[in-house]
Amino acid sequence: MIGQLGILGAGLAYLGALFAVASWGDRRSRTWTTRAGRPLIYALSLGVYCTSWTYFGSVGIASRTGLDFLPIYLGPILVFALGWKLIQSIATLTKRHNIASIADFLSARYGKSEALGALVTVIAVIGIVPYISIQLKAVAVALGALVAEPQWSRDILPPSSGLDGLSLFVVLTMGIFAILFGTRHIDTTEHQDGMILAIAVESMVKLIAFVAVGLFVVFGMMGGIGPFLERATADPQVRGLFSGGLDGGQWLTLTLLAAFAVVLLPRQFHVAAVENANAREVKRAAWLFPLYLVAINIFVIPIAVAGLLLLPPGADGDTFVLALPVSAGNPVFALIAFLGGLSASTAMVIVECIALSIMVCNNLVVPLLLRRQSDRATVHQDMGETLILIRRLAIIFVLALAYAYYRMIGASVALAQVGLLSFAAVAQFAPAFADAGWLGRGFIEQGPWGISLLKARALFTMEFNTLTHGVIWSLLANITAYVAGSLTRQPTPIERVQATSFVSRDIQAGSGTGFKLWRTAVTADRLEDTVARYIGADRAAMSHVAMRAEVGV
Repeated sequence: MIGQLGILGAGLAYLGALFAVASWGDRRSRTWTTRAGRPLIYALSLGVYCTSWTYFGSVGIASRTGLDFLPIYLGPILVFALGWKLIQSIATLTKRHNIASIADFLSARYGKSEALGALVTVIAVIGIVPYISIQLKAVAVALGALVAEPQWSRDILPPSSGLDGLSLFVVLTMGIFAILFGTRHIDTTEHQDGMILAIAVESMVKLIAFVAVGLFVVFGMMGGIGPFLERATADPQVRGLFSGGLDGGQWLTLTLLAAFAVVLLPRQFHVAAVENANAREVKRAAWLFPLYLVAINIFVIPIAVAGLLLLPPGADGDTFVLALPVSAGNPVFALIAFLGGLSASTAMVIVECIALSIMVCNNLVVPLLLRRQSDRATVHQDMGETLILIRRLAIIFVLALAYAYYRMIGASVALAQVGLLSFAAVAQFAPAFADAGWLGRGFIEQGPWGISLLKARALFTMEFNTLTHGVIWSLLANITAYVAGSLTRQPTPIERVQATSFVSRDIQAGSGTGFKLWRTAVTADRLEDTVARYIGADRAAMSHVAMRAEVGV
């Protein structure tokens, strides 16, 4: 097989190439006279939905429970194929209100509430950290399958330290590239064309890599479609895996969660709404993104079946994509499989960290900084560098939390479910930690303090599978609180204005209806100076010129 330095070098070279693509895209975007290719890039960038959970985990699910991986993709397909106008409306509202994240979106809808934006940010960080930990684990496991633990790692991080050298190396590398990708622009509402181009390239890389491995497995290892089908249908384990009925409740739950996730996950909102340039992009994505999801899943079942037939009993299905080329002694396809998994993981980590860092900066840290100023008008320092520093520190903080979660949960069964844990968010936290040994089994079996009505997986004596149970009760609690809050308080004037703006079809992006009669003693030059502290002098000057042109001055 390929040596340690070869594997690590290939991975770093790939990440370096991505950064070069992003830099080239940023430079070219300033000189592009036409954006004819942008709808294709936009549609492919939505492929960031397909993480290592897709690349490795779908095969693992198929090897254990057959077709139960399909609802994770059925939800997004239905949303974009049937509900693309909803996506288009969200993107239009995002541009209209200069929204930079899902936290900004919800905050703007409800009277520009700072408290709501902060709450959404905290929930997002808690819910997404486990999902990021999957990516760290996936790359670390993939590296571990191809290379032994380096001696420098064993020397610097001995077993007694409780740390894992490969996973720590992965965290540091992803952190560096997330910072390089995510802090290139001060203005978070400005389209990051270079980053989106790099993510679109990664979407193609992981698709091509997965299809290539699938073709190699079917034709190179199994001898073609005919022999593959013959062996598969003759094996009782495979027949039993795909001959059973479907769990309707589980499928409906997963489809619903996936439909929410493809819009509401911070990274998905960022690429679908914040980075959207026009309605034409959404129309292209309405058919191209579902087609992409179908294409990347074509070889899931063949690879899962081949793993069950060719690999030793008990082999982890999540590693089949990489383990099959390794077992065949083919270093080329082993490297292709690794780079595809690396692409799936890094794309998610980069965009998710960027989205979360924007939320932490805009909705948590900056409001606190401004509150500490007794007189906001006296803030004269250049805030641009401060904002960049805050976002970089936020990226480091999020990755540190993800690594800590990965180390705490370790190799427990719960770690294989943390993707769904993030989809269902906080409702599943306690059961996951109980499975990992951090809480006693009595918490699940008898309920907290022995109260059987409060058992984590049979609340009020109602028993469902773990995921469905968490989703039903968490959504019920959220909906109840939402309705109760709406009925027990009157909206403020600013909430009425914002609500009207969000539901009106007549107000165009950037319009200032209702505010044109306002008068102020603040001059345009002073406003430009203030804005320049946050987005830079060049951007502020360009905005000033555009404003004067719009009003005809």
